[in-house]
Amino acid sequence: MDLFLSSLQMLARWDVIAALFIGSIGGVIIGAIPGVGAAVAIAILLPATFSMDPIVGLTVLLGIYGSSMYGGAIPAILINTPGTAVNALTTYDGHPMAKNGNPGRALSLAYSASFFGGIFSVISLVLLSQLLAVIAPHFGSREIFLAALLGIVLVVLAHRGQVFSAGMLACFGIFLGTVGLEPVKYTRRFTFDQTWLASGIDLIVVVLGLFALSQAFLLLVQGDERPRPGRVTGGLLAGLKELLGFKRVASVSASFGVLMGMIPGVGEFTAQFLSYTYAQKTSREPDRFGKGAPEGLIASETANNAIPAAAMIPLLALGIPGEALTAMMLSVFYVHNVIPGPQLFANQLDFVMALYIALFLLNIIVLVFLIFSTNGILRLVRIPTRFLGTLILALGFVGVYSLRNSMTDCAMAAGFGVFGLILKRLQLPVVPVVLGMVLGGIMEVKLRSSMARVKTPLDFIDRPIAAMIFGLIVLVIGIHLHTSWKRRKRNGYTTGP
Repeated sequence: MDLFLSSLQMLARWDVIAALFIGSIGGVIIGAIPGVGAAVAIAILLPATFSMDPIVGLTVLLGIYGSSMYGGAIPAILINTPGTAVNALTTYDGHPMAKNGNPGRALSLAYSASFFGGIFSVISLVLLSQLLAVIAPHFGSREIFLAALLGIVLVVLAHRGQVFSAGMLACFGIFLGTVGLEPVKYTRRFTFDQTWLASGIDLIVVVLGLFALSQAFLLLVQGDERPRPGRVTGGLLAGLKELLGFKRVASVSASFGVLMGMIPGVGEFTAQFLSYTYAQKTSREPDRFGKGAPEGLIASETANNAIPAAAMIPLLALGIPGEALTAMMLSVFYVHNVIPGPQLFANQLDFVMALYIALFLLNIIVLVFLIFSTNGILRLVRIPTRFLGTLILALGFVGVYSLRNSMTDCAMAAGFGVFGLILKRLQLPVVPVVLGMVLGGIMEVKLRSSMARVKTPLDFIDRPIAAMIFGLIVLVIGIHLHTSWKRRKRNGYTTGP
């Protein structure tokens, strides 16, 4: 109880409350505008959060992260265009339901499922916090190094059909993190006698370039679009009652979301795929899926909204981000010298609990806001895409310049923006580059700090947790190789007698 009251006291400040409302409502609006998304918004806002208290800055970013998927369901259902990438599966059943004359029902179900997934996730993590507080101190340098390596492996293998490309991009991200002064002896690496590279390539410059500026370039080179969704009528609270009829699907989908969110590199798409497949296989009417099945819509929205709170677990407990958005949040911790990892759970559990309570409150704020403001948000969906591109471009460059008042940073961000645009045009993943930079830096520091106590390679896995993580790495790679071999054999690509 003392821990809970201490966490509430941390949140009961006007600036934290304002950050919670701004992040929650702003995230819904950003998610509802196709072509923007949480990653772009967080990338633009990131430099501004460095001057805030950690709890204030993280509350804003968590608000955007946790609420953008709510807003992304609106265009996905009404105009068959997902507001955020993770709402793509929502179009499968949400849009057909809206076309069949039930847009209000589709939105109500999406809001209710999202709310249930978000609350289920936060409650699960509050119950797990004490367990994490016990386990986290047992992670030393070797364990964190292996966990970061597992994260990179999972990120690469999660991109099915693009594993080689994702691996190369992750390696490129690791290389970018090595440019500049190395962290132990402070010798220069890969600077080629260029003084502007001595301080390294800033993660925020890369993030703003790959996410914000590349999206701005993409919107500017595409044709101008003005979606015009119709007005939604009817009550938007009916979905809460209808959701009770699909308790099993909602509970299993939320569980998938929590589990997948806690595993670095897996995330929303895997959780949604598993949830949707489960809902279809256990449905009495599987043929309705893709034609407006309420179970399909519930499975998708419940799973993706259970991810944000769960994704904070590897970040807070081990200091290892599971995907791009939590990688951005990690930089806020570092700027304020609040180092995520075992000691955070051991010494600042009230701070962790405050973040969980903020996630709980943002789900309530978002649901109330959407019930009364959906038709108002629809006006924002009609913003011309080229105007959005120009706005994102301007805000992105302002954010980059504000970091160090450096035109060199702006030029580098523009270069990464063009690189990101090329990757998007080639349909190659951007996330491995960012995670490679973040996780590569963690791996280097932890590897070098652990080498003093390691005599042979086997010493790396002579402790139970290290051995378990190493076993998981071998198991994951083995399963992937076996699956790939079976697929190639089935397709007739193997050779031999």
